[in-house]
Amino acid sequence: MYLKAIPERTCIGCNEKKEKKDLIRIVKSKDGVISVDTTGKANGRGAYICKSEQCLEKAIKTKRLERSLKEKIDSKIYESLRGVIVGK
Repeated sequence: MYLKAIPERTCIGCNEKKEKKDLIRIVKSKDGVISVDTTGKANGRGAYICKSEQCLEKAIKTKRLERSLKEKIDSKIYESLRGVIVGK
């Protein structure tokens, strides 16, 4: 009997591996639109971040999200991410 592997992803803020379901996914679609993917199933290049403000601040400061998605990130994306993390 085999155990099913639990998908893990690395947070772009703290650089720790965590279960995929515990992270928030930010996705860049083929046409370059960046959005917060609440379902975790949207097509495109994805980056993952913990549900903590410290990780978000670290990711903004180090521009890790921009490097992960190879795209300049608008401040509106960071604000919508902050809203998801805080739970607004």
